[in-house]
Parts: sequence; structure tokens; C-alpha cells
Amino acid sequence: MAALIGGLVRRVVPVREGETLPLLLATAYGFAILYSYYLLRPVRDEIGAADRGNLQVLWTAVFVVMLLAVPLYSAAVARWPRAVFVPLANRFFAANLLVFYAALYLLPESARAWIDRVFYVWVSVFALFVVTVFWGFVADLFRHEQGRRLFGFIAVGSSLGGIAGSATTAALAQHVPVFLLLLMAVLPLEVVSWCARALDRHAQRQPATLAREPEARIGGSAWSGARLVLRSPALLRIALWLLLMTFASTILYFVQAHMLGEAYADRALRRVFLARVDFVVNVLTIATQIFLTAHILRRLGVGLTLALLPAVALVGFVALGTAPALAALVVVRVLYDSSRHALAKPAREVLFTLVGREERYKAKAFIDAVVYRGGDLASGWIYAGLAALGLSVGAIALVAVPVVGGWILVARQLGRLEERDST
Repeated sequence: MAALIGGLVRRVVPVREGETLPLLLATAYGFAILYSYYLLRPVRDEIGAADRGNLQVLWTAVFVVMLLAVPLYSAAVARWPRAVFVPLANRFFAANLLVFYAALYLLPESARAWIDRVFYVWVSVFALFVVTVFWGFVADLFRHEQGRRLFGFIAVGSSLGGIAGSATTAALAQHVPVFLLLLMAVLPLEVVSWCARALDRHAQRQPATLAREPEARIGGSAWSGARLVLRSPALLRIALWLLLMTFASTILYFVQAHMLGEAYADRALRRVFLARVDFVVNVLTIATQIFLTAHILRRLGVGLTLALLPAVALVGFVALGTAPALAALVVVRVLYDSSRHALAKPAREVLFTLVGREERYKAKAFIDAVVYRGGDLASGWIYAGLAALGLSVGAIALVAVPVVGGWILVARQLGRLEERDST
């Protein structure tokens, strides 16, 4: 069986001797983490559509929580080896889900509105942290040359997890209580903890295949991630690229919340709609990852690959600006999200194979958490301000077009830096 699986992997991935097992373990890790998240994502997004008048307030709360969480995570990174803090982070979130399950089951219905809001904030934090921890860990294990060959396939596991999670929620959302979905999301988080331990043990035994963790701990302070970003031109540009991505993603998200809230009054139908869109996104994503991602990265390089996402966003915002309909939104969101997961995500993670270990965990966490959610926060208030001025959904989409043009230029700058540092 192992030989059969290895043969199948070698047919679609340029894998080399000794890489098959860690590749599959990393892929399984990505599957489980995204399965857990996509069980919960439609629940969160439906809460956002139901409470869309308070979205910018909820995103402010997310940013504040991120400011508190990142130093705690950085302190754990400085104190413990990766075989400890990676499983610890995932088990912490699993314990949180059990607390939410108990609250939904035991507290009266009158408390539901506030449980929903706290859960919305929690999932937004969870989504970034578990994915950031995963890719930081993977970038610490695989070298730059391996990243260009293997990260696209590792991302396939994440997409399969997203497909399975969204399909599960779409099938169950109208038939089971929400708190059962929360309970189902706990088990995959335990699975990823075991995958992380197995990968670390393999790296210690086979340092020629994976990067073995040095004896010395990463060290540094709880806030050293922010200082590292401010001192590095490359990390600053990665942060700027992500900031501009959050602007585009947030505008698209708020447009979706507005249109969906207007189109469907029933909350269960909204969850089903969102889960089905997520399913289509993940099917297109995985097809791209299997057949195109590695080839695009090799032929176009990191910079041009990173520029494809803002190019899709630019065309999408022009389309929404001229024809602001739910059908157009679905097409834009499917193309945008699939490009973000299949192309932009692996390309961006390759950049972190070129930096030091402290940057991979601490600076990456600062960028992916604080910068990301700070961008969400600022963009959410920008959208609210534009709407308060009387701009329609289509007009707001057109306002985003020149910003997305600047995003393309930042992607090209990152490509030149990657070419310089990889030689």
C-alpha cells in the first residue's frame, strides 16, 4: 500500500527520495486543520450576514483579541520547541470549542446573540492562527527549493479539507443544531497535533530530508515579531502585500454580507448557500493545485504568481461595479478565493523559507494575525464610511480598483526580492 501511494504521489508531484512520508504527513495536517475550519466557517459567515450592521464592531474586537494573542503565542514560541508549542496551540483551540459547545447547550436562548458574537470573533482569530502555525511549521521543515516543488501539493490537503468541511456543513446545517458542528470540529484539531509530532520526529531522524530543529530555542521577546518586520524590507513588503489583500478581501466580504442578507431571510438557507459556494471554491482550488500550481510557480516565479490574485480582484471589482448582482458576486468570489488558496498562498509561503526561524514563527504570526486583522479592521471601517456617505455596493467596488492596481506593483517588488535572495 505504501509503495502504491508513493507511486501515485510521484506521478503528480516532483517528489524526491525520502520526501514522500513528510509530504503526506504535512498534507494530512493541512487537510485536518481546514476540515475543522470549514465546518465552522459557514456558521461564522451566517452570523456576519445576520448581524451585518455590527460587522465593523466585531472586526474591531477581532483586532483587539489578536493584539493580546500574538504576544502570548510568541512567548510560547520563545520558550518551547516546535514539537510542544504547535500541538499546544491546536489543543488550546479544541478546548475553546468544548467551552462554546457547553455554552450553547446550557445557557438560555436569550444569551444566543452574544454567544454568536463572541463565536464570530473567536472563529476569525482561530482561522488565522491555526493556518499561520501550520505554514510556519511547514516553512521550518522544508527548504526553499522543496517549497517551490512541494507547497502546491501540501496545499491540496488544505483544499480537500475545505471541500470535506464545507460539504459536511452543507449536508447537516438544516438538520442538526449548530453546537453539534462545533463538537465535530474538535477531533481534527487533535489529529493535527499528532501529525505535527510525527513530522518533527521525522526531521530529527532524517535531517537530510527535512530541516532539523536546532538545539537552541528561538528565544526573543513576546513582541520581537513586530520589530523583525519593521527592520526588514522584505518582511515589510510581505506585510504590505497582505494588507492590500485584506482590503480587497474585506470589501468583497462586506459586499457578500449585504447581498446575501438582502437575498435570503432564513439563516439556515444562508448557511447552505455559503457552504455550497465554499465547496465550489475548494473544488476549483484543488484542481488548480494538482495540475497548475507547481508549473505556474516554476514558469512565472513567485512575483508574477503573487500578482495573479490582484489581477483577478481588479477584473472582479470592475465587474461588480458595473453589474452588482448576486450571481456576479458568486463568480467573482469563486475565482478570487480559489486563486488566493491555490496560487497566492503557496507562493507567499515560499518567501518564508528564505528567512530565519524567528521570522518564520514570530514575524509571520505578527503579519498573518495583527497586520491581517488590522487590515480587516481598517477596511471594514472604510466600507462602513463609504456606505454612510451613500455609495452603493457597485460604487464601493469601483473605489477598490485603484488600490488593487497598487497591490499588483507590490507583488512584482516581492518577486524581485525573492529572486535576489534565492540566488
